[in-house]
Amino acid sequence: MTLKRGAERKSEAMIRRFLREKEAQQLITEFSQKLKIDIKQLLDIKRLRVEVSETPTAKIFFIDAKPLIANLKDVMLPTLQFDKALQLLPKIIVNMGAVSYVCNGADIMAPGIVKIEGKFNPNDYVLVIDERHRKPLAIAVALTDSQMALSLRRGKAAKNMHYVGDSLWNQLKAQEKNQ
Repeated sequence: MTLKRGAERKSEAMIRRFLREKEAQQLITEFSQKLKIDIKQLLDIKRLRVEVSETPTAKIFFIDAKPLIANLKDVMLPTLQFDKALQLLPKIIVNMGAVSYVCNGADIMAPGIVKIEGKFNPNDYVLVIDERHRKPLAIAVALTDSQMALSLRRGKAAKNMHYVGDSLWNQLKAQEKNQ
C-alpha cells in the first residue's frame, strides 16, 4: 500500500493538546526542580497555558506557544530554544575543533573543553557553547563536577542529550517554518 503525499504529511504533523492546569503545574514544578530554576518566575507567567505534542522522537511542551521543554526517553530537558533558561545554566565552552563532533551527537570530551563558566555537579544540565561565537551547540548532562571536568585530560566530561541538528532540533525548526 502506498500513501498519498497529503496522507504522508498529515501523519507527520504534530498534534498538540492543552494540558490541564494541574498537569501543567506538576510539569513546571518537576522541571524547575530538575533545572534548579523557578521557571514560573523566569517566564513571568500569570496564567499557565501549556500544550503538549507527542512525536516519534519526544514529547514537546509549548509554553505560550514556544517549544521550551522536551521529554526524550523519559528525561525532561530544556530545548535549545529556551533562551531564558539557557542563560542561567552553567556553560562548557569547547574549542572549534569539537563543534562538528558535538553537533553530530558526540559526548563532550575533556580535551575539547576550553573553559567552564559556572559551577555544576554530576547529573546537572550544562549548556555547551563554542568558543568563537558563543552559540549554543548542545544541552548535556555533566558526568563530573565543574572542577574535575576542567582538570580532566581525557575521557567524557558530559553526555550530549540534545544538540543542533538532532531529530528534535529538526522537528522544532520544521514547525517554526510552518507557523
